[in-house]
Amino acid sequence: MARRPNYRFERFERDRAKAAKKAARLEARKERAEKRKAEKAGLALPGEPAPTGESAPADESAPADEQTLTAEPPPADD
Repeated sequence: MARRPNYRFERFERDRAKAAKKAARLEARKERAEKRKAEKAGLALPGEPAPTGESAPADESAPADEQTLTAEPPPADD
């Protein structure tokens, strides 16, 4: 026996998939614009390396890593 079509549900599913695809495109577009603006300003985005030829501005309020402050190497495990 053939299944009975449920037009309302199928339309709802198509619309939901279309909305999800639109949201993904919009998010990707926003990320590309943010990246482009950051590159134009010469800044590095979080999670990405600094642009070549320039270093990212140092954040004075960020705590320094403890290992960079000590001159002696870490103890070796035997």
